[in-house]
Amino acid sequence: MDKSPYNDLVSAYRTHLLLEKSLSRNSVDAYMGDLDKLLNHLQTIHRHPQEATLGDLQALVISLHEMGVNPRSQARIISGIKSFYRFLELEKQITKDPTELLESPKIGMKLPEFLTLFEINTMIDSIDLSLPEGQRNKAILETLYSCGLRVSELTGLRFSNLYLDEGFIKVEGKGSKQRLVPISRTAIKEINLYLPDRSRIPVKKKFEDILFLNGRGTSLSRATIFNLVKKYAELAGIRKNVSPHTFRHSFATHLLEGGANLRAIQTMLGHEKIATTEIYTHLDRDFLRSEILQHHPRNRRR
Repeated sequence: MDKSPYNDLVSAYRTHLLLEKSLSRNSVDAYMGDLDKLLNHLQTIHRHPQEATLGDLQALVISLHEMGVNPRSQARIISGIKSFYRFLELEKQITKDPTELLESPKIGMKLPEFLTLFEINTMIDSIDLSLPEGQRNKAILETLYSCGLRVSELTGLRFSNLYLDEGFIKVEGKGSKQRLVPISRTAIKEINLYLPDRSRIPVKKKFEDILFLNGRGTSLSRATIFNLVKKYAELAGIRKNVSPHTFRHSFATHLLEGGANLRAIQTMLGHEKIATTEIYTHLDRDFLRSEILQHHPRNRRR
């Protein structure tokens, strides 16, 4: 699409997301993708963004539905479009927001899969430590599970943010916000076992402080982490839809099952709102039943 008529507007919006909203580059890319869909649609109906009506935007939502875009993705795109028009209103480019009455499709809460401790151990045990990247991958999985990191937080983890003697790491999360997260003794041990392997890698400039490196001496991509998690899930015979986020979800679920305070979990995950953390409060039925049997007064022997 030729976005030249909108170049200044698009550039100003990107700057707004990066600097004023303090969003991560991944989040900015998602918002810009939503804007792309809007501008493509408006160009086909020969309408400038500032002239768009509610009807124009409803037509876009209908076209997304007809293309088979699932309701959750539709809702995310609509959220991105609303963000853009709030920006236009803020910049006094429009006097009335056409998205004010634009409705998102109703979606239920979808909980991602989580792994049992046995499944996590099976995945880690499936790693071939005789391979050059074996110990690194073991340290990666242990760190993902031990600290409940987002994949971008893992790939950006720095030496200067490791406080292993104290049992903490400093994590840079969304919006460049930093938090201290406890790290398990097992993860510390696996990281220390990985360091001799890392020292043999010719590290490229600007990556000297990055903990987990690829063979070329640069940071690992998100896709690499995704693929290795998928690989070890398959080797372990796990049929669930496993991703790096599954480890984050498992981390929170197991903490909750172990009796951790929801506010503490919120802090460790780096959630701004407790409502976001509450999606992790599901418990598997067997655990819930055992808790009731153990603690309900009617189930106790007299």
